[in-house]
Amino acid sequence: HRRALPLDGPLMQLAATAAVAKVPAAKRLGEKGPSLLAQMREDARAALARDPAAESLSDIVIFSTGTHIVWSYRANHWLWQHGMHKLALLLAKRTRRRLSADIHPAATIGRRLTIDHGVGVVIGGTAVIGDDCLLYQGVTLGMTGKHGGKRHPTLGSGVMVGANATVLGNIRVGDGVRVGAGAVVLEDVPNDVTVAGVPARIVRDRRYHGPHLVADGPQRPGPGYGLVAFDGASQDLAEENLRWSCAL
Repeated sequence: HRRALPLDGPLMQLAATAAVAKVPAAKRLGEKGPSLLAQMREDARAALARDPAAESLSDIVIFSTGTHIVWSYRANHWLWQHGMHKLALLLAKRTRRRLSADIHPAATIGRRLTIDHGVGVVIGGTAVIGDDCLLYQGVTLGMTGKHGGKRHPTLGSGVMVGANATVLGNIRVGDGVRVGAGAVVLEDVPNDVTVAGVPARIVRDRRYHGPHLVADGPQRPGPGYGLVAFDGASQDLAEENLRWSCAL
């Protein structure tokens, strides 16, 4: 008797990737950005860079449960985008049963996502995650009881969410935010801060609050607006402020 391959195992994911590669680009329903295979490669490299216990890329491909979870989501999301909702949900259900993670295929997740350990991760269907994010085990991106519309959180880029943290509702967690283990986030979080506690509060602020060489000009888009020197004359000083900002 031949042994059936699991629908959500690494071999099935590679088979799904091969099938995608055969689809002409014109038929990929407006697909943008890197291909599914390129995204999976990026995920594996990102996991290797963030996992000190992994010695090689092959360790990630074979043993990393979190990477297998991300790959399963990638394939399921591709199916969802191409109208195969029932199949995507079926495979997501099998992933939940085999890998103990529940990521809805409709969720929008950016590039180079890493899920460390992976067990117990829950991500809702309207959740949005930016690029280069790191989630630990037990993280929940859920809703607060609202039905319909956007009801799950949005995470910016470079966000780290600690083990067993919970982020609820249609809120935004800014770029570069770190969420402490066990925190419960119920409100918007600005960029570049660390939050912890129940409910979560800012415990460390990494934003720059120091002096500027020039003041900001009128906050209006278009030519002629932007940084203006204190004396209103020296654009060189305004550019110097930009250089200081980068240096600091």
